Amino acid sequence: QPDDRGLIGDVPVLRVTRRGPEAVHFVQAALEPGAEVLLSLDWERRFDHMQQHSGQHLITAVVEQMFGFKTASWELGRQRSVIELDTPSMTAEQIEALERSVNEKIRERVPVMVRELAADDPEIETVRSRGLPDDHVGPVRVVDIKGIDSNMCCGTHVSNLSDLQVIKLLGTEKGKKNKTNLVFLAGNRVLKSIEQSYNTEKALTSLLKNGPGEHVEAVKRLQSSVKLLQKNNLNLIRDIAVLIARDFKSKPVQSELFVLHRKEGDSEFMNIIANEIGTEETLMFLTVGDEKEAGLFLLAGPVEAVENLGPRVAELLGGKGAGKRGRFQGKATKMSRRGEAQALLQEFISHRSPEA
Repeated sequence: QPDDRGLIGDVPVLRVTRRGPEAVHFVQAALEPGAEVLLSLDWERRFDHMQQHSGQHLITAVVEQMFGFKTASWELGRQRSVIELDTPSMTAEQIEALERSVNEKIRERVPVMVRELAADDPEIETVRSRGLPDDHVGPVRVVDIKGIDSNMCCGTHVSNLSDLQVIKLLGTEKGKKNKTNLVFLAGNRVLKSIEQSYNTEKALTSLLKNGPGEHVEAVKRLQSSVKLLQKNNLNLIRDIAVLIARDFKSKPVQSELFVLHRKEGDSEFMNIIANEIGTEETLMFLTVGDEKEAGLFLLAGPVEAVENLGPRVAELLGGKGAGKRGRFQGKATKMSRRGEAQALLQEFISHRSPEA
């Protein structure tokens, strides 16, 4: 269970941890030894943890009684909690029956009590436990859900199951080998989840122009439309790449340096142009993506020139790349420096001997 937070006087508590029998508080500023202070607990955080932890005890006990599934571990997360069960799977019917049973216990207002036993008390052997920490000292704390569970625990809990309000089992996820993770919410987290879901539903209703029951089909139709548009756009980009290359090749005198940037392109777009031009006499510097920030680049042409200039172009563009056989391509983070890269290439061309 996560630690408590709050104030010691007016000093925020950043973290609390245990060292042996002592609770160590990490604070933002020094405190005066011996001074009287008002302790202010972050009750919303504490009560949330109480609801989730007591909910876990209840689910763990009932799922073992109903189906024989033992709890291997559990995690109290920020948005949801997970119980790792020692079973390869759970059916939808089992989850539904379990949820119905734990909520019946909540409606029955079953008391939750905390007691302390001496470390050598033989009753300790009768309570559920994963063992004591190696540095444990003093009495052993036991949390009892009357008639349902008795469990060794150092966490904070509600005093009655009615304080849990409700438990919602969200389903299962694949766990470690031969184990299943059961995801759940308890108490106020259920209310917050419903509020969030309702707000999302309202937003989708406004955007999709239909009722909640039709949202899934509407999204499926949108996805199909997007896929079709993406396919058509890709075909157009490919056609544009071919036309750009053919336009360059159709000129009576071809430049030794060909530079092109296109925001909508991708690596395939650049490689199509390089393939279509397909000459080792022209050095090609192609870029796609954002004009000033991140994007992709391709340097293609004479092998020796590309091997020499590729890493330097990548460095100028704040990126990384690799290449072979007259091509060097990669990702760039500073596309605004394309002009500097082009100047580097132009200088190389102007100093290249005719024989090169």
